[in-house]
Amino acid sequence: MPEMSRKVAIALAASASLALLATACTGQSATGADDDASKETTINFWHGWSAPAEQKAVKDLVAGFEKTHPAIHVNIVGNMTDDKVNQALRAGGEKAPDVVSSFTTNNVGTFCSSGAFVDLNPFFEKSGIDPDKTFPKAMNEYTQYDGDRCTVPLLGDAYGLYYNKTAFKKAGITSPPKTWSAFEADAKKLTIKKGDSFSQLGVMPNYHGWEFTTEHLFAQWSPTYFDSSGRSNLAKDPKFAAGFTFQKKLVDELGGYRKLERYRSGLGDEWGPKHPFHTGQVAMQLDGEWRLGMALDAGPKFEIGVAPLPVPDDQVDQYGKGYITGTIAGIPATSKKQNAAWELVKYMTTNTDAVVSFSNAIHNVPSTLAALKSPKLKYDPRFKTFLDIASNPNSQTSPASVNGGVYLVTIQKLGYDYESGKVTDLKAGLQKAARQIDTDIAQAK
Repeated sequence: MPEMSRKVAIALAASASLALLATACTGQSATGADDDASKETTINFWHGWSAPAEQKAVKDLVAGFEKTHPAIHVNIVGNMTDDKVNQALRAGGEKAPDVVSSFTTNNVGTFCSSGAFVDLNPFFEKSGIDPDKTFPKAMNEYTQYDGDRCTVPLLGDAYGLYYNKTAFKKAGITSPPKTWSAFEADAKKLTIKKGDSFSQLGVMPNYHGWEFTTEHLFAQWSPTYFDSSGRSNLAKDPKFAAGFTFQKKLVDELGGYRKLERYRSGLGDEWGPKHPFHTGQVAMQLDGEWRLGMALDAGPKFEIGVAPLPVPDDQVDQYGKGYITGTIAGIPATSKKQNAAWELVKYMTTNTDAVVSFSNAIHNVPSTLAALKSPKLKYDPRFKTFLDIASNPNSQTSPASVNGGVYLVTIQKLGYDYESGKVTDLKAGLQKAARQIDTDIAQAK
């Protein structure tokens, strides 16, 4: 999976783009799944993978499908952005996709509520597959909205803690922190000042520090984003305030927002070999499973450790959980070959050997419970941390919303304002953000 594309897709601009996609399909009557998948046919599969190795992995995956389904031929179109998918669905025609793979899990609510993608529940029932017993809990949750399962997981991402074992040893730290209080203490021990800056920072806690986002961080508190009526729980659930407070305290204790931002401005970019964790400029990094391969390719001068992210001190019994997201696949309501499309979706997402082979090639987390336990998985021993996080029933994802990831953007914006000092009254900030989230959702409905 091109992880940079996934992270960019979470932005508000992508949410707006996918909202347009959904709007284009709203009100269009579904053609229904009345095609005969046993007869010779060709379907179009659009995906976003772009790197040569990724595209080869997709071709190999589809080749396996065509071998077991000789009557169904698949036309693969790669490097497709959500905007291009939007345009194709609006235009329609024989070249429009019958199966779509998207990196934007935060917009499942938009896909489902608008009818852009068909509900896959009837297909699962017809095939005798129970999604609750097939997919990990978090992945099962982020592929549906309000009972409508319009997408299915196609590999996943799990977030954990990377740490510099050499730096740990020099600082006298014998093991990765399991609680946030221990993490805070370790971050300070690992920070080495150099004049008015640092030669090594324990962790970059600022929200612009790559994957250190509110949704990734707050998952360790397991907050409830919405109440039973669908209204924002941001100002009511104390776990949100706890997450904001912890991050702000860490920012202040490691030098303050402005000093940290000055340091960050001189660090390498997230997707290049000069990422500050690779170079030893930060000793701990919150990141996804893909970081391990990228860090090893960069040739670091230290041993890399991998562990689950810490948890609040009063949740130590849940250590091992993390934030989960991933790629999704769905069938556009405009497709006239939905039964044939389902055969491809079913194979790619529920066939254990297919999921395992794709995971081995793409180096992302398998998205079925059976594949997570498969002896055919090939990985660095440290990668098992992410397999365990994905399997952990306490791991969390961001709940689907009718307007996609807009509410997450609002929460992140509050994070930026609070850490920088623009917002000083956290309680008032939480209340204001909650009102904005409720207003945005009401307008979307």
